[in-house]
Amino acid sequence: MSVEESHTKASTEGAPDSESVPGPYVRLGINAPLRLDCGVEISDFPVVYQTYGALNQDNTNAILICHALTGDQFVAGEHPISGKRGWWDLMVGPGKTIDTDKYFVICANILGGCLGTLGPKETNPETGKPWGLGFPVITIADMVRCQALLLDHLGIEKLFAVAGGSMGGMQVLEWATMYPERVFAAIPIATAPQHTAQNIAFHEVGRQAIMADPDWCDGDYLNQGKNPTKGLAVARMAAHITYLSEEALHQKFGRRLQNRDALTYGFDADFQVESYLRHQGITFVDRFDANSYLYISRAMDYFDLAAKHGNVLANAFKGTNVRFCVISFSGDWLYPTEENRRIVHALNSVAANVSFAEIESDKGHDAFLLDEPEFHRVLKGFLDGAAELQAKATDATGGRA
Repeated sequence: MSVEESHTKASTEGAPDSESVPGPYVRLGINAPLRLDCGVEISDFPVVYQTYGALNQDNTNAILICHALTGDQFVAGEHPISGKRGWWDLMVGPGKTIDTDKYFVICANILGGCLGTLGPKETNPETGKPWGLGFPVITIADMVRCQALLLDHLGIEKLFAVAGGSMGGMQVLEWATMYPERVFAAIPIATAPQHTAQNIAFHEVGRQAIMADPDWCDGDYLNQGKNPTKGLAVARMAAHITYLSEEALHQKFGRRLQNRDALTYGFDADFQVESYLRHQGITFVDRFDANSYLYISRAMDYFDLAAKHGNVLANAFKGTNVRFCVISFSGDWLYPTEENRRIVHALNSVAANVSFAEIESDKGHDAFLLDEPEFHRVLKGFLDGAAELQAKATDATGGRA
């Protein structure tokens, strides 16, 4: 089956449990199971994905986009479930920075996710019930291995580029080090080579909020007809604070009151920022699974690229032919420029091909999702340059970039 057929004629047999999730899917691990870092093997499992644009005749224009913790496969256009625009609609589409008139864009819901790909809310075939905490613990590398199987299914041997921000950037780094022969260019954005103690601490607050909710039921809430919405909402509120800078919060809200002229001397949302965070929490629980939040946040905590290479980050990139573009934002205190520069220094130490840009922005970590013209200019410039290099390399090798 051609790529064009496979992403427009997905089988309806063995569909994921989330049948309300539109779009193509494939069942992977049928011929051989996928072995996870925890030692567990999974087989015959669903992966749900979206594609934009068309694959060219030489299969040389594919860009894999990796989503962040609370993202999904709906990168561009209208999200068919929420009705909102895709999470990177500013970036991806016809004539946009990642131009789908030129590139074939792929984004899959990650392993452990909750929008169709195998995760803790899907059915465990051995029990006939949702996996819950019986789901194996996953890593960022496991997510990437799963994506590699999807590309195998689509017949794509080598990506023109792999790109992503935050946890998506961690996946990009894993792609570039696990499968360097399958990646021409890598674009890790607003990320880090490992999760710091502070990063882990914020995630632990969120996990404890979920697990403290009596409706969590030790992870068995789906079987008991419950949902730990209060705990998940608090987890989202705490995390969302880390996505914004102090300056962004001050500009957006300051100490302005919410729909009132005076303090109430109570515990309602007196301040606009309180109301905003509560709204973020309430809307989040409608689209995300609490156990998925536990598993994905834990995968991020386990991420440590240097630890896999003798605790020397540069060793991860030895001999690489991948072209890198590392991008950070000045107002990002969750994954600050210092952490992104560690990646750049490691690449420089092994004479890798790397570009680096720090984008001046007061919007915080979420800047990579927002309208930042300089960010878009830098990314487009890198992609255009990489495309020229790829074309030259293809000509020089008789069709093999």
